[in-house]
Amino acid sequence: MPHPTVAIVGRPNVGKSTLFNRLVGKRLALVDDRPGVTRDRREGDGKLLDLEFRVIDTAGFEDEDPASLPGRMRQQTEAAVREADVALFLIDAREGVTPLDEEIANWLRAEDAPVVIAVNKAEGRQGETGRLEAFSLGLGEPIAISAEHGEGVVDLFESLRPFIEREEVEEPEEDEESPDRPLHIAIVGRPNAGKSTLVNKMLGEERMITGPEAGITRDSIALDWEWPSPDGTLKKVRLVDTAGLRKRAKVEDKLERLSAMDTRRSIDMAEVVVLLLDATRGLEAQDLRIADQVIEEGRALVIALNKWDVAEHASSLFNGVKAALEEGLSQLKGVPVLTVSAITGKGIDQLLGAAFELRASWSRRVTTGELNRWFERAVEQNPPPAPGGKRIKLRYITQVKTRPPSFVVFGTRVDQLPESYRRYLLNSMRRDLELGPVPLRMTMRAPKNPFDR
Repeated sequence: MPHPTVAIVGRPNVGKSTLFNRLVGKRLALVDDRPGVTRDRREGDGKLLDLEFRVIDTAGFEDEDPASLPGRMRQQTEAAVREADVALFLIDAREGVTPLDEEIANWLRAEDAPVVIAVNKAEGRQGETGRLEAFSLGLGEPIAISAEHGEGVVDLFESLRPFIEREEVEEPEEDEESPDRPLHIAIVGRPNAGKSTLVNKMLGEERMITGPEAGITRDSIALDWEWPSPDGTLKKVRLVDTAGLRKRAKVEDKLERLSAMDTRRSIDMAEVVVLLLDATRGLEAQDLRIADQVIEEGRALVIALNKWDVAEHASSLFNGVKAALEEGLSQLKGVPVLTVSAITGKGIDQLLGAAFELRASWSRRVTTGELNRWFERAVEQNPPPAPGGKRIKLRYITQVKTRPPSFVVFGTRVDQLPESYRRYLLNSMRRDLELGPVPLRMTMRAPKNPFDR
C-alpha cells in the first residue's frame, strides 16, 4: 500500500520548499528569497516524528492566464491537490492573510481533499497575530510553525495524524543486485532540448510544465513509473527530469547555478543517463562536456537525438553526430546514439530498451576464472613494455565492485605502466568480455615490499 500523500500549497514565497526540505530531511527543493522558484511539483518521502507519508512541494498559486507560465504552474498545483490525501495550506504569519490567500482558501474548500492550515514564519509575538488572523479563512484552527527553525512540529504532527495514520504494509527494501529493481534514469541536456516534453510523453500525462520558454525546469524531479515494454511486461523506472545545463561561463544567475548543481547531483545518483540533443541544432561543444561529465562519474550513457520528426538532412546529421562523438568521447567508444520524437513518442521504446541493456552491463560481475583467462590471453598477445630494460610483470586481476565494473590489476613496477597499455586492457576487456559501452574503472597495485623499510 503506498504512503498517504500530503500536498503543500500556498501563494509564492511563503516557505513551501523550506517546509518540504524539513519534512524529507534533505535539501531536495531549491530555496531562494525571491518568489516563484518552484515550478514543477516535486515529490519526496516525508517523515514527521513517527508519521511516514509522501509529500509534494508545489509551485506558488497565482491567478494568471492558464496559457502563461504561472498559469501552467497553477494547473500542476491543482493536479497535486486532486491526488493528495490532505492539503497543507501555508500562509505567511508576517504578512497576514492576503486576497490571494483568501482565493486559495475558496478554491481548497471546493476540492475533495481535507485541508490543514499552517501559519509559517511564526517565530515570536508577531506569529500569534498572523495565526489569529488565519481563523478568518474558515479552514479550522491554524497551526503556528517555523519551517526554517523547526518550531511547531508537534502541533503539525497532531493535525496531520488523522489523515495519515493508517495500517501500513511493509514494502521490501530495494536490492541493488535484483534485475527487478527500478531503473534509475536521468534525462539531461541543454535548455529547450525537450526533456520535460519527453518525460510527459513517457508518462502519458502533462506531469511536467513545458512551453517555448527556455529553462522552465529548475528542480530535478524524480518520478516513479512502469514502462509497458514490448515483451509484454511492466518494468519499473525512476525517471528524473533535470534542468538544462548551459556553458558555465554563461551562468550568472544564482538560481541557474543551483539548478545546475541539482542536475549534477541527479547524474551522480542515476544508473543510466540519457543525453538529449536537439536534432534541429545538432551536436554542440556543451553536449560533449555534459557527456564527458557523465562518463567521468561512471554512469552509463545513451545519446538521444530529439525532434527527429522535424530534422532536415536526417541521414547526414546522424552520421555527423556519430563521427563527432567518436572523436570527442575517445575514452568510451560505441556509446548508443538513438533518434526519438518527444512529440510523437517514436523511438521511446528503443531508448528504454537500450537503457535496460546498458544497466545490465553496468551491473555485471565477471567470474574470477573468466576474468583471469582473458587477462592471461591479453598479456600474452601484447606484453607490457620494459622501460629502461626492466620488465613490468602483471600477475593477476580481480573485480572489486560493480556499478560501474571496477577492477584491480596486481603486478610489479605498475607505476611505470603507460596509459596507452591501460587503455589497451580496457578496450580488450570491453570487446572480449562483452561488457559493452559502459565506463570501466581499472587501478594498478603493486604488492608491498617487505624490505622497503
